[in-house]
Amino acid sequence: MPKLPPFHYADIGDLGEDLVTQWLKSTGWKILHRRFSCRWGEIDIIAEYVDQKVTDVSQQPQNPENSILAFIEVKTRSTGNWDAGGRNSITIKKQKKLCQTAGIFLAKYPEKAHYSCRFDVALVFSQPLSKQLEQKTALPYLAKVSTGTYYLTLLEYIPAAFDVPTEL
Repeated sequence: MPKLPPFHYADIGDLGEDLVTQWLKSTGWKILHRRFSCRWGEIDIIAEYVDQKVTDVSQQPQNPENSILAFIEVKTRSTGNWDAGGRNSITIKKQKKLCQTAGIFLAKYPEKAHYSCRFDVALVFSQPLSKQLEQKTALPYLAKVSTGTYYLTLLEYIPAAFDVPTEL
């Protein structure tokens, strides 16, 4: 297969983020931002989840104790990738950048600063539709979509994938 131009990979990454965004919405998350960026880097998705088990409805939207703020890194990869489906690309250096970017987000939106925060990772598998028929084993998945050119599968969503690095 010929090597694809670099701009092509950004499109596939965007499609992977779209799939994860739709899956998050379907599971009760509210998407606050897509591609939040600052000088430190970019966070693919920032989402909020409000615990619906609280009986006092007036507490739900405002009470940070009932909310989770997730900073989500999406890794979209194809067959034969070098980094274990994206897992190995979340290096300590990348974690530090994500934490610094999250800090900028919280400074910009101080009303979210007291929420319980975590860093999640979503692993998406991408395959050209022309090769999709060749797939012989069915992998378990959380969500999937066909884009007309690609078949994308959310294979794994890792909540609290890493802790804040100590030496920021």
